[in-house]
Amino acid sequence: MLLAQDRWQVLTDTLARYDLTLRSVAPGRDIPGSYWGAPEAGLGKRVVYARGDTPVHSVLHESAHCICMTQARRETLDTDAGGDDQEENAVCYLQILLARPMYAESIAMVCADMDAWGYSFRLGNARAWFEGDADDARAFLREHGLIDNTDTPTYRLRS
Repeated sequence: MLLAQDRWQVLTDTLARYDLTLRSVAPGRDIPGSYWGAPEAGLGKRVVYARGDTPVHSVLHESAHCICMTQARRETLDTDAGGDDQEENAVCYLQILLARPMYAESIAMVCADMDAWGYSFRLGNARAWFEGDADDARAFLREHGLIDNTDTPTYRLRS
């Protein structure tokens, strides 16, 4: 699923709840802060950069990186989010939770997009991991106050 007009406002509103900005990049232009290169989303401090042909899962993933990292890392963030394996798992889990407003059908679509991109999980796919092997990711997110006990995002950044 690509970041089309109908999803742009939902993502903008979601990121604004975190005091993050989704900044539009003109078609065909390089995306600032994109680790993988266009059309993948880019990061710079509290800004997520994307074009209309950027996959929604990419915007969600990079946004979740910004949400899950420490304030000190956010202040100098430019392109490479860094982090360890535990944080990466938390990022993937949060990205799926944040996708709910854009993937009304179910989590199956965002997980399928993640699988198609090349995310790799022990249980073979994103949905199986999300539903059956993500205890460490949930624990990280809860420990840092990023989700509550019902797996609902708190719309707070990690401090």
